Amino acid sequence: MTEQVKKVKRTSSRRRARECAVQALYSWYISKNPVEMVELAFITDQDMEGVDMAYFRKLFRQTAEHAEDIDGTMASFLDRSTDELDPIERAILRLATYELKYEADVPYKVVINEAIEVAKTFGAEESHKYINGVLDKIAPALSRK
Repeated sequence: MTEQVKKVKRTSSRRRARECAVQALYSWYISKNPVEMVELAFITDQDMEGVDMAYFRKLFRQTAEHAEDIDGTMASFLDRSTDELDPIERAILRLATYELKYEADVPYKVVINEAIEVAKTFGAEESHKYINGVLDKIAPALSRK
């Protein structure tokens, strides 16, 4: 039972890391401030309790660093340009695409499920369906079966 509790806690802290990374990516996109400045302000101003901080930092920094490559990967799977995406949807899709492309240890089903849950929390009412549809196409293209 202890192992199960640890696994649930780890999943929860990773979910919080993803939620915070999406919010930080949104802030970075809107503000156009340097990643380091956005990260510091976010960590200082937000409730980071229960967040896997190392994973948050990795997700945020690496997604921002690879944003151009990630956008290129996503482009052929979108029904519009990345510039036309809602900023929250863009942040969620960037983060999930980063995980699909660069975090091979995270199963693709976990990436997609987490992105859907984050979209339900932060996105528009039906955005989780759009996120799911796009990621269902991206995952196999990145050989993440």
